[in-house]
Amino acid sequence: MKGLLKNLGLILVLVGAVILVACSFTGNVNNNTILGTSAVLMVLGLITYIVINKKLAD
Repeated sequence: MKGLLKNLGLILVLVGAVILVACSFTGNVNNNTILGTSAVLMVLGLITYIVINKKLAD
């Protein structure tokens, strides 16, 4: 469980990246909702990764 929690931020970033790649392959790059969701997931994943790893290191 601790390993999954430690990698939660990376998983969120990867999900955001997969959404962007899927939008690129389908040609659906003009939908701001999908692009915004992937951007929010990537930023949230980065913040989560920093916060969780800082707490686990202490």
